[in-house]
This record gives sequence, structure tokens and C-alpha cells, in this order.
Amino acid sequence: MRKILIVGAGHAGLHLAHGLLSHGYDVTVITGQSSQEIRTGKPSISQWTYPTALECERALDLDFWSALSPQVREQKFFMVPEEGEPLHMVGSASTGNGYVVSVDRRVKMADWLESFEDRGGRVVIHGVTVTDLDYFSRMYDLIVVAVGHGELGQLFDHDTSRFTGTRPRALAQAYVYDLWPDQGESENIGWVGATQGAGNILLFPVLTQEGPAHNLLIVDKKGGPMDAWPDRPGPDEQLRRMKDLLRKHVPNFFERSKDAVLVDGPSTRIEDLTPQVRNPVGRLPSGGLVLGMADVVVTMDPFVAQSWNNSTRCAESFLASIREHGDLPFDETFLVNTFDRFWEFGQENQQWAEFVSTMWSGATSEFMQNMMLAATQYREIADRWIQGWDDPTDYKNWLFDPDEAQKYLAEVKARHGD
Repeated sequence: MRKILIVGAGHAGLHLAHGLLSHGYDVTVITGQSSQEIRTGKPSISQWTYPTALECERALDLDFWSALSPQVREQKFFMVPEEGEPLHMVGSASTGNGYVVSVDRRVKMADWLESFEDRGGRVVIHGVTVTDLDYFSRMYDLIVVAVGHGELGQLFDHDTSRFTGTRPRALAQAYVYDLWPDQGESENIGWVGATQGAGNILLFPVLTQEGPAHNLLIVDKKGGPMDAWPDRPGPDEQLRRMKDLLRKHVPNFFERSKDAVLVDGPSTRIEDLTPQVRNPVGRLPSGGLVLGMADVVVTMDPFVAQSWNNSTRCAESFLASIREHGDLPFDETFLVNTFDRFWEFGQENQQWAEFVSTMWSGATSEFMQNMMLAATQYREIADRWIQGWDDPTDYKNWLFDPDEAQKYLAEVKARHGD
């Protein structure tokens, strides 16, 4: 039985750990936090679990929360210029009966970690250094690093050959109650706003430790209005400032959230983040190799809410590569090929994030506004746009290229007799 060590109890690492355990591998997860410490810790950046990722979780019996979580079946996307009227479209989150959920990371990771141990996986609660990994490399057939902060993150060099569009981001997040839907609209609809003046905004239902609530997330460029918060305000003051930004730049978002109050317990987060891609193979002082995964080597722009989508696809891809490799050595060629296999999806996801990040630049803005206008007129365009968040690889077929976009638009108009 092949022995595999996964360092870190995050979304990608635990998904992979459960998958490997299901297929008979001897799997150990080492993490610096117990499940109880995860539950009582600070919130992380909230993410969406899209229909395809949900199906992957269900295949491993990891979807513990769908019956309790708000089920988001529609998303509303606003494009808000500094001058002129905003545009918005409403699209279905999935074809068929699928839906999107968002679960507080503390709930999800603590439950997954406890379940992994209950199923026979080995969990070690201990911090890990590079020296530790050197020692472990003699005990395990493969080490996968799924935590990228501190000393371990330095094992993986930045790889500008794969992605060069790094744009530093400042973000503020709050879990809130008393957030009201528009008249006639379900409270379980996700709102997304791309504003020219105050960054990008996500307002969506979430299952927290205290039950269903809403998550308000503002992602701004460095140097923008929110980047003027170097004092890192306390929770109540942070929420006040977030509401003030909404009131100034997106009044409809403010109207929904003006009465919002914070969820009990730790419920806010402020963070700086720079999207980037790193070399997936880390070399230890003794010459041993480790494989980085998901957020460790691919940091997504938080506005596109693709981090967990990336994590799920990465874990599924790594699982397939490990299983297909059989009893062969996990050498450097295997490690590189394993990441490259995932990167077929990851690079298109990064392209989508890059497209969104530059939507207000010059001609892109005019093109985006034209496509947004078309999406307000034809529901099938809005549906395809929103459903692309589940699988961003579709965007290259119609949205990224203006010529392909115009061709697709002409086909839609012809189907509607316009």
C-alpha cells in the first residue's frame, strides 16, 4: 500500500485525502490546527461550490450541507460604470436542477477533517517545517503540500511563464444577518457587482456556524477606496465602512444591506492578496521533491470566486494521476505532468479571472458593456455567462474573442427571429 502525506487540511488537501483513502491508499494529513481550532478560528475568504464541484463531493460522500445551505439557483450580475446607467443580467446557476452553495470554510474543513479520521485516515496535529518534510520524505512515497504560507511557501518559486497578470488586491468580508431581497426576488439569489469606482462586490447566501446568513465581500485594487484602511478597523467599524462604500458607488447593494448586522462570533476579515502562479515542484535540502497543489501554487483573484472550484478540479486531477501511475516512482517527471494535467483547466480559469480583472480597461469595457447589454435582452446568453462560472473553459468558445462573441450573438438573434 502506497503511503502519501498531505500537508495542510484545506479544501484541496482534504478532498484529495478522502479520494485517496477511498481507493485504498495509506494517507496521513498533517495540519497545524485541530478541527476544534478550525471551527473557532477566524473566517477565511468565502467561496462558492458550483454544481460540477458538488457532484465531485457527492461522489466521495462529502456533501454534508446541501440540505442546510441556502441553494442558489440564480445569479444577478451588475456592471456599474462611474457615469451612466448600470447594466444587469439574471442567469440560471445551472442547467437542470443544479444549484450553487457556499459554506463557511470553518464548518466545511472541520467536518471533512473529522470525517477523514473517522473513516480510518491518520491525522497529525503539528506544525511543519522544511526540515520536517526532509525527514518525512524518507517515510512516504509522495508528499503533497496543500498549505502555502510561511516557510513551506518558499519551496515554490513564482512561475511567470504560466501567468503574468498579477494585480494586488485588497479585500474586506463580513458575514451578516438582516439583508433583504428585492421585492419579488428570492433571498437565495447571488448578487455580483463589477464597479468602475469601488472594485468588485459579491453578496450571496452562505451557511455559517450560526446558520444561514449572507456574505458581503468587496475586492478592490490596491490604491482604490478600500485600500485606504491601513488601520485595520474593528468588526463594527469595518461593516460601517463597507456600507458607506456601497452607498456611494452601488446604491442598490446598499439598500439591500443597510440594516445588516454582523453574525455572532468572528465574522469579518480584511486581507491583501496577489494572484499568482508558482512552480508546482518544491525541492527539499536533501534533494527530495514535494508537489504543491491548488492555492499553494495557483492563487486566484477572489472576485471570481473560483478558489474552491480550482481546488476541487485540482484534487480530482491529482487523484486520477496518482491512481493511473500505479506502483511507479513519484519522480519529478510525474510531479510536473500531474500539475500540467490540472493546468489544462487552471490556465483557462486564470484567463477568466484576468478577463474580469481588466474589464474596465479601454476597449474591453466597451466590448463588455455590449455583451452585457445583449445578456439583458436574451436569457440564453445570461444563462451561458452565469453557468460559465461553473466551467470557465467555455468562455473561450464565445466570450473572450470579440469575433466569436459577435458570431454567437448573431446566432442567438437568428434563433429569436431578430
